[in-house]
Amino acid sequence: MKKTHEKKIVLITGTSSGFGYLTAKSLLEHGHTVIATMRDIKTRNAHVAKDLEALAIQTGSSLSLVEMDVTSDASVAIAAEDVMKKHTHVDVIVNNAGTLIMGISEAFTVDEIKEQFETNTFGPARVARAFLPSMRARRQGLLIQVTSVSGRLVFPFFGHYSASKFAAEALAETYHYELSSFGIESVIVEPGPYPSNIMSSSQGPRDEKRVSAYGELAKMPDAMKESFKELFASENAPDAQDVADAIVGLVEQEGKRPLRTVVMPKGMEFGVDALNHSTQDVQNTLLKSLQMESLI
Repeated sequence: MKKTHEKKIVLITGTSSGFGYLTAKSLLEHGHTVIATMRDIKTRNAHVAKDLEALAIQTGSSLSLVEMDVTSDASVAIAAEDVMKKHTHVDVIVNNAGTLIMGISEAFTVDEIKEQFETNTFGPARVARAFLPSMRARRQGLLIQVTSVSGRLVFPFFGHYSASKFAAEALAETYHYELSSFGIESVIVEPGPYPSNIMSSSQGPRDEKRVSAYGELAKMPDAMKESFKELFASENAPDAQDVADAIVGLVEQEGKRPLRTVVMPKGMEFGVDALNHSTQDVQNTLLKSLQMESLI
């Protein structure tokens, strides 16, 4: 157990499973105070809450379990009020909550697309708005946005998911520049394909007539999903703990953090690091041309 770093108060969204759950566990093991937010704490996710509570007792770390639905303005506002009453401030926000829709892009209704953006894009914006005023007042803080390599690369049949993650990346990068003078860092974690509930619980389009119009091509999303399922069930399955470890590393890092951190399973390389490097050079040149180099 590592407790050598300064202890932080860290709020994480979407801790009922996947990266959020593993990150909450890892931060507790490192001695940090964790505010684990999720939906249905007393019902569907009660077993997860009990597991985290047991780990907090075991490690001697502080844990708060907070009901929060990032798709609801009211839920986020109530949760933020409760958190600030108990903790007075939050050092780090990990915007992790996410959902995935996968399939023929045309076949998704506008309502389905809106639901995707409510969680993956508007959710992080709601949470940031709730806690940034106190961070600005203290002139310190860290926002960590968990996106995906699909927030930098486009995979067929992941169109609306990628769009929501591209948008989340743009927002997080904008925060990176706009908040720097307040002592607040906004950084991005881009995981590759790791086992999590997001794939197994992914939804296809409701408009079956549009799907059928694509013929044989319409079978590809299910084939891709099955391929991922086989990979995640194999002996060589990627370890999702890699992502939690990367987030913990950013929380504990001293000095300026990188804007983007790519986390890929061993043996996989999609070229996202190279893409990030090249686009950052272009972005920096743009900011310099606008005489905004102080924001870099």
